[in-house]
Amino acid sequence: MQLQKLVNMFGGYLLRRYGQKVHKLTLHGGFSCPNRDGTIGRGGCTFCNVASFADEAQQHHSIAEQLAHQAHLVNRAKRYLAYFQAYTSTFAEVQVLRSMYQQAVSQASIVGLCVGTRPDCVPQAVVDLLCEYKDQGYEVWLELGLQTAHDKTLHRINRGHDFACYQRTTRIARERGLKVCAHLIVGLPGEGQAECLQTMERVVETGVDGIKLHPLHIVKGSTMAKAWEAGRLNGIELDDYTLTAGEMIRHTPPEVIYHRISASARRPTLLAPLWCENRWTGMVELDKYLNEHGVQGSALARPWIPPVA
Repeated sequence: MQLQKLVNMFGGYLLRRYGQKVHKLTLHGGFSCPNRDGTIGRGGCTFCNVASFADEAQQHHSIAEQLAHQAHLVNRAKRYLAYFQAYTSTFAEVQVLRSMYQQAVSQASIVGLCVGTRPDCVPQAVVDLLCEYKDQGYEVWLELGLQTAHDKTLHRINRGHDFACYQRTTRIARERGLKVCAHLIVGLPGEGQAECLQTMERVVETGVDGIKLHPLHIVKGSTMAKAWEAGRLNGIELDDYTLTAGEMIRHTPPEVIYHRISASARRPTLLAPLWCENRWTGMVELDKYLNEHGVQGSALARPWIPPVA
């Protein structure tokens, strides 16, 4: 594969900035979610089962212990980003967040923070806190789970917020100089390529520094799993994902950094689509598609040109 030549990938961006490989280390801060505990709603998003991307056993270990364990697993790098991923990693009092984030950056190998959260869980105090780390020279990314720009779909999947909420949060964060990465799902019920391209257009118009693309995973324990088991919902086919994600990438300005263009999960958590068991399958097909149809930004007549090393 030659994705770095086709897409402005996060790994390449970090390599250019730091002159060496930098890897994300996924952390569990023991956070909850306001869409599960009744603050905003109950039951959570219909696609959600946090076990599909986080080992809840990790929350019983300190941040330092988790970092050491993750670094041991990813031994190809000496510099890391602390990635608070599971649930809503800003859903706590600011002093709790400060303690958590500080434990991470106190490790000499940590060069930055990536904080995954909902667009309705980023109050001004959290923006101020993240800016403190940015101003100290750390690489700081605010990763916002948008999934889609269509309010009808957001309501259908029980997100508990609308697109306007994402727009407000993104504007406030970027006005303060924080980098924003939007998480988008391809294959949501009721959406096809047209809706996904509309989402991409609206996200780009709002202003975004990074994007994560994710095929819809139907996972055990989610509301969608019940619909799948009843035959009312299918997982997205690999060809459909390749076409839709490929065109979304081609319609993305070259300066926007792709943190991810596909994603995997393991059985028995993953019910469908089973091609998502292999983390490379989607990337290999997208590599072929973009080689044939054009690189990131090519549909905008602004093709991605990899910087000369």
